[in-house]
Amino acid sequence: MTRNIVISGGGTGIGLATARAFAEDGDRVLLLGRCAEVLEKAGVPGALTHAADLTEPADVRGVARLVAKEFGTVDVLVHSAGGSGQLEPPAAGDDPLDRVAHAWTVAFQLNTLTAALLTEALEERLAEPGGRVLFLSSIAAYRGSGSGAYGASKAALHPYAHDLARRLGHRGITVNVVAPGYIEDTDFFGDAMAEERRAQLIAETSNGRAGRPGDVAATLHWLASPAAAHITSQVIQVNGGAERGH
Repeated sequence: MTRNIVISGGGTGIGLATARAFAEDGDRVLLLGRCAEVLEKAGVPGALTHAADLTEPADVRGVARLVAKEFGTVDVLVHSAGGSGQLEPPAAGDDPLDRVAHAWTVAFQLNTLTAALLTEALEERLAEPGGRVLFLSSIAAYRGSGSGAYGASKAALHPYAHDLARRLGHRGITVNVVAPGYIEDTDFFGDAMAEERRAQLIAETSNGRAGRPGDVAATLHWLASPAAAHITSQVIQVNGGAERGH
């Protein structure tokens, strides 16, 4: 049976790998992202694409209208949009508190607000029973992220997912979070990853390798399957054993 899949941040990295996994099943996929050119180059067979800034309510309302027109019902909603904020414009000026305010605001806009706005906009379109909502968190939600802002913005998804699972459970909809560790072949680190840091992150795993987008995509794909129908309000870590957070 063909399902309707909506994936934010679907043009690159984990989102793209996830889109391909669902497309291989013959599902209808809608890829969302800020850059139309990136989405068009994704090359997911049969996928629809739509450029939108998911931090902006007006853009999210536009997504909701598109989904109503093209899909009607959403079977799986995957929140892969987000980032460290390193690729965003820097704070204006050199005042330390202005820089802190900017970093935290950007982190929560990219990683938390995008997910909350899109979820609330599409909540009534989630298939019942059988709908799935899947959030991408991070190992940083357990161990921090240097500045604290990124890790905090990802950790904020956990209680939101738990509350959402309670709210939607009576409709037969499950809500889960996947928290990856270090994943190569994404744009997350840009060109900033030093070889020494990469080696350290790999050494922290139990299986001695970096994660790949497909590792996370496979987990998301399984959580969206009938086999995972009784799994909800959970945070699943995909990090090769680098973190065993509670």
